[in-house]
Amino acid sequence: MRKHSQNLGRRRTSRATYENSGQRRVPASVVKAAFRFEQRSMAAVFLCLLAVLGCSSSTTPPPTSADQQSVLLKDAALSKDAAGIDVAENAAADRDTRPTPREAAAKPPSGEFPSWPNWMGPNRDGVSHETNWSADWPATGLPVLWTREIGIGFSSVSLHGNRLFTMGHIDGDEFVYCLNADTGETIWSYSYPSALVDNLHEGGPGATPAIDGDFVYTVGREGQLHCFRTADGEIVWSKQLQEDLGVAMPEWGFSSSAYILGDQLILEAGRVVSHHKLTGEKIWQTEPHAAGYGSAISFIQDGKTLLATLDCEALRVLDAADGKELATYEWASPFGTNSTTPIVHEGGIYISTGYQVGCGLFRFTNNELDLVYANREMRNHFNNSILYDGYLYGFDGNSNLGRVVQLTCMDFATGDVMWKKRGFGCGSLMIADGKLLILSDAGELVLAEATPKGFQEITRSQFLEGRCWTVPVLLNGRVFGRNAAGTLVCSTLPKRGA
Repeated sequence: MRKHSQNLGRRRTSRATYENSGQRRVPASVVKAAFRFEQRSMAAVFLCLLAVLGCSSSTTPPPTSADQQSVLLKDAALSKDAAGIDVAENAAADRDTRPTPREAAAKPPSGEFPSWPNWMGPNRDGVSHETNWSADWPATGLPVLWTREIGIGFSSVSLHGNRLFTMGHIDGDEFVYCLNADTGETIWSYSYPSALVDNLHEGGPGATPAIDGDFVYTVGREGQLHCFRTADGEIVWSKQLQEDLGVAMPEWGFSSSAYILGDQLILEAGRVVSHHKLTGEKIWQTEPHAAGYGSAISFIQDGKTLLATLDCEALRVLDAADGKELATYEWASPFGTNSTTPIVHEGGIYISTGYQVGCGLFRFTNNELDLVYANREMRNHFNNSILYDGYLYGFDGNSNLGRVVQLTCMDFATGDVMWKKRGFGCGSLMIADGKLLILSDAGELVLAEATPKGFQEITRSQFLEGRCWTVPVLLNGRVFGRNAAGTLVCSTLPKRGA
């Protein structure tokens, strides 16, 4: 494992292409795989998936030395920093051999800055209420503030102040990046060996880093769980989930983003598991199941904090205190691809799955999950629908049939479809200031009204090239987005009233 400060100038040329802002280099194998993926029919994809599901994970590399740190940390005492915050002392054996981060690094995060700290934002709902930007975009397209290459993957970005965290895969190594959000320059980065796991897509990391105060948490494709200090990238603790949980690597790799709940870090990873966020000590874990690829979400009912998770077998409701399973509703995917995070609103729990399974709304009462409705009008393949003012906005359909995927508006309470719109492929979206910020799978950024009265486009701008399945993020008057090959772009939005 390697930690890097600034750019990796001494790395071999192919990696330097990504570490600096030079031209994009996409391996020929990835290009060919992408072409084959787009050309296959639904039947061919089904057959491939069935074949892949029969494979073993025996090629997974053995746990790296970082796992030993978590053992050492169990005996490490908690200390107080200058602000009086409990932090776990770094007990890594290789600590003295790592390069010192550059002293000119940007200031560490504080509570004074705007923040999009984790997957789907501060409220984990994919909605931003930022209003300091204008929908009057230039006819020539949004100006690009910076562009850089970070490696193959689908990890979105997390931001706090002028720090941006994301992940990518380059030539057999997975990278965690801390970038200057103003310039795209590297503040620090950390790499470790990892398989690409490119089954029917480009592969690379799919989880999004989670920022929590002075720490940031990442999950790698093979289950490399790390807690870093945001200031300098020092490892506080780490785990190998396959070993820690006694589970095999999921078919599409580990993709659940860390969910921070109080002192707990919660993951859906073949078990739902809770670790103490400061020490990595395991608090509880559930019985094993077929792993899902979405994240956990919490809600409060009858004075208790509960969790909702969707794996490839079922929707589950758990007690967050001890992981006790309170209710289960079978919701299997025919190809083991349940990838969305449950949406909890006003006593309802909504889930959605691709491959003709569809969506469902449930009520959790008396430790039972009761189905309110189910239909096939919203079949999210991997990107979540977003709930806004009582209506869901999401992409209905599978990526391998992108031309017939439709952006759909659905009544959350009833499941009634308000409208559908083709033309974006299997894209992604967030909502900002009452507007849909849509990134098509071909890289076009589209702004439309978030209204059930019909699709009402406002403006659009070309943003990226190549396959774009990762949700964009709007923060502080800027839009951040990436493609599968590893191009990360930051564009500026016009200011309101300017």
